[in-house]
Parts: sequence; structure tokens; C-alpha cells
Amino acid sequence: MGADRIAVARDPGERGGPVSHAQGGLGADDWRRIFAGLADGDERALEALYRATAGRVFGLALWRTGSVEDACDVVQEVFVRVAGQARRLSRVADPRGWLLGLAHHVAVDTVRRRRRQREAPLDEAPFLTAPEHDSARLVDAQRVTRLLGHLPPAQREAVYLKHYADCTFAEIGAIAGVPTFTAASRYRLGIDRLRRLLETTP
Repeated sequence: MGADRIAVARDPGERGGPVSHAQGGLGADDWRRIFAGLADGDERALEALYRATAGRVFGLALWRTGSVEDACDVVQEVFVRVAGQARRLSRVADPRGWLLGLAHHVAVDTVRRRRRQREAPLDEAPFLTAPEHDSARLVDAQRVTRLLGHLPPAQREAVYLKHYADCTFAEIGAIAGVPTFTAASRYRLGIDRLRRLLETTP
């Protein structure tokens, strides 16, 4: 399985949105089976991994970079790297943590390369979505999305990993490369700041 043979959608949001809970819902056995398939060179395993997790990777990248275009680039890079490292993946003890950690590092590298935003402002990035037929929830999602853009990237990422990727603080720390206490602190600071913004910002 070569990295040059990978084909992924340009916008993973087409497969359910950047924070879809339907994606990434793999059990531990599913993760191990897919990673074993990748290590064996089964290209269907790569497709299965993409279908199940691209939305989560995109969501994490969006929350870290604040740019839809950059988030799409991160997804592409992550799955190219997965394809390139496939033969070694049978030794990965925590496949989900490994994949989210890879997405985190690629996103951080992307931010470092692109210091200034080239995209729409953060309040236009779809951090949160709501059913289109529910106008009240749609307005709430748009408001929270705008306010999330005011959080520092590390706090925004911790909130995402906790609420949308169902990660523990220990897992967030492992993914972000920080101690568990720091991960928990980032999350709590982010939630506290978001609550204050919700109370004071129209």
C-alpha cells in the first residue's frame, strides 16, 4: 500500500460534517482489526478507517487551525502518512490515540507554517452544526461557533477532544503531548471562558 495510491475526499465534511458523532464510533476491536489490516497491506482497511474517522480528524484539525482549507489539508496529510506507515501499525497499542495524536501534530505543524489566516474568519468556520430545520438550534450553534473562535487553540482543541472525540484527560494529554493535569486545565479554562462569553456576549 503506497502513499501515492491513497484517494481521499477534498472535504471530509461531505461525509457527515466536521463534528459528526456518527463517525469515529469504532470499538477497540474495530480499531485493532483495521490497523492489522493496514499492516497486512489491505487497502480496504484504509478506506474503512477513512470512512469512520475522517470527520473526527477534520473536526480536530479545524478546531486547532481555525481554517477549513487547512483542516482539509491536514486530513489529506494524515491519511497519506497512515498509508506510508501502514506496515508498522500492527505495533500500535492505542490506534485511536495514535491517529488523533498524528492529526494533532500535523495540525500544529500546519499552524506553524501558516502564521496568518488565509481563510474566512473563525466565526464563519463550522465548529458546530445543527439541524437546518431547527432554526433556534441553528442560531445557538452559530453563536457558540463564533464564541469558540475566541478560545486559544489549545483550549479549543481540549474542548473538542473531550466533547466530540470522547477522550479522557489522560488521552488528551497523550495526544497533545502534555501532562494529564495540563490537558484537564486547558479544558476547564476553555469551558470557563466559553461560559463567560456566553453570559456576556450577545
